[in-house]
Amino acid sequence: MLLDVGVVFATYMGIKLYKKYRKNKKCPKDKMIVERVKLQGNLKETVVNEAKGASSHDLKVSVISMGLGAIRQVIYYPPIAILSLAVFIYTAIPYLERVENSWFQKRKFDGYVLFFIGDTIVLAMSQYFAVAFAVWLGNFGKYVTEKAKDHSQKMLINVFEQQPRNVWILKDNVEIEVPLETVKLNDIVVVNTGEVIPIDGIITEGVASIDQHALTGESQPAEKEVGAPVFASTIIITGRIFVKVKKSGQDTTIAKIGSILNHSIDFKSSVQLKGEEWADQMTLPMLGIAGLGFLTLGPMGATVVINGHIANRIRILAPLVTLNHLKLAAHKGILIKDGRAIEELIKVDTILFDKTGTLTEEVPEVGRIIVCENYEENEILRYAVAAERKLVHPIAKAILNKAKKAKLVLPEIEDSKYQIGYGIKVSFENKIIRVGSIRFMKMEDVAIPKKIEEAMAAHTEGHSFVMVGINDKVGGAIEIQPSIRPEVKSIISGLRQRGIKHIAIVSGDHKHPTQKLANSLGMDSYFYDILPEEKADIVEQLQKEGKSVCFVGDGINDAIAMKKAQVSISLRGASTLATDLAQVVFMDGTLSHLCDLFDISKSVEVNLQKSLIMTLSPTVINVGGAFLLNLGFVTSLIINQVVVFVGVGNAMLTSRQIVHRKIKDTSQCQTEKSN
Repeated sequence: MLLDVGVVFATYMGIKLYKKYRKNKKCPKDKMIVERVKLQGNLKETVVNEAKGASSHDLKVSVISMGLGAIRQVIYYPPIAILSLAVFIYTAIPYLERVENSWFQKRKFDGYVLFFIGDTIVLAMSQYFAVAFAVWLGNFGKYVTEKAKDHSQKMLINVFEQQPRNVWILKDNVEIEVPLETVKLNDIVVVNTGEVIPIDGIITEGVASIDQHALTGESQPAEKEVGAPVFASTIIITGRIFVKVKKSGQDTTIAKIGSILNHSIDFKSSVQLKGEEWADQMTLPMLGIAGLGFLTLGPMGATVVINGHIANRIRILAPLVTLNHLKLAAHKGILIKDGRAIEELIKVDTILFDKTGTLTEEVPEVGRIIVCENYEENEILRYAVAAERKLVHPIAKAILNKAKKAKLVLPEIEDSKYQIGYGIKVSFENKIIRVGSIRFMKMEDVAIPKKIEEAMAAHTEGHSFVMVGINDKVGGAIEIQPSIRPEVKSIISGLRQRGIKHIAIVSGDHKHPTQKLANSLGMDSYFYDILPEEKADIVEQLQKEGKSVCFVGDGINDAIAMKKAQVSISLRGASTLATDLAQVVFMDGTLSHLCDLFDISKSVEVNLQKSLIMTLSPTVINVGGAFLLNLGFVTSLIINQVVVFVGVGNAMLTSRQIVHRKIKDTSQCQTEKSN
């Protein structure tokens, strides 16, 4: 009845006016902002949980509305009629808000608006169950979508939950812990071993060895002393420094990189989901066909045609396909933050890898051991372990790992003296053992044999050397070189099999170590001494040549290039900005599942194509049936739902098949981890 339509609209408008009145009566904006700040830690998770809870509630109430609509359809009883209309209005409010948002705010004639027209006709024809069922369909699609978002959001929270919030500053010779955002210019910030430097500044006291590879791409730690600049988001490997703040907050180097990113092209917001594009493109043609049906077949024929539109079906099936593959990816330790990255991977033909921290591991490895006098390699290694075994920086770990592989008996040293940033001196077996840089040896007046100097002068690989001084003379030197991730070679082989035509290294490191690594891995090309903005230029140049680029990186220096690339990938444990920006994050901190990611991408593409065919079939049946077979509205609903449930079953079944067969059996990316 038209009366029902009028009641629905009048009630909805009344609710809108009441909400507007209540909004104007709420607390001032400044107080709202304060409350928002108080809840900052759990804000994202709360919003997601509320959205999921609301969609679940709407779905449950829609079921009740369908039941009451069915009873009202066959039995006229005023209390039932009133209750049925009231529950229907309650369930229809979110649906009407989506229609209003599309039609009046976005000025967009989409599937929501088209179905609104059809549902209004159905309600006017007193088809209460049918219109309640239509609203249930919309709520079901929204619930599936919110569930996918909830899953991704929870994974994101796990990635970023360990971000530091407080720092230590020196006030009147007393160290005080304060929130990072309260740090001011010229404050003295105290940073210890293992901590992240939170600001840009100048060292006023202390010496430290600092890992800057996330910012500069350097493979070796930088030794910093009084007067040297340090940068936010770099990490102190060993040492303790007092830093005078020169830049904080939005003025730091990392923040400026973030500002550049904000002005870059945002692929996420500019690209619509494929299924929604299909639905939008069909809306106006379907309206025209429905208008023809209204003139020739009457209102029932028009609603049957409208019901053939794919919007609801694609909004259910496409997110469900994505959701199941997101679950599969999570099972593999792959966090896909943007579902559209899966589709873009299908087009990727070029992969650029950052070198340090991405292709190489955090802890380096020992290469050659150069010996002098009558010493042996294991003897030099044993002396080095005696000094380094209690230290935690990567070079000490590399030396310790080498000693364990050589099955050396690890000596215990109680008395040691460590000169932060240079080296360590211990007393061992009635000898004075010094282990550290060549500068440390010169500071300690330890003679450096000509053999060591010649070896270092002839060395072209870009690796560093750790000197081992015995009493007053260097007895040997230990070469420290990057440790290639064990899975990398098989990953590259697997990528070749998946049609990747161009694989390259892009590094801020020097030519020789980059070239050596590229040759050993069979890369197509390599780029060295590359600054952060130059990495982005390389991506853009390849794109101009018609290539689709995937950038795999782990540092702040990779961020701009990651933003420019069609697909960006990072590793858990990388810099916060890299993992924040990346569309895909490997949660295990390795590249082991890179080929799995491409397999998942291919599977999503195949399943979306199947979903498209399934969603189009009811369109053909409904339109043809309306004009040729006088198809009824209820029959068209049944046809639609059969297809929806078949599509849901296909999505779920395909997900299981992928887990147990396809990727498990066909993936060539087997991790070659050492025991």
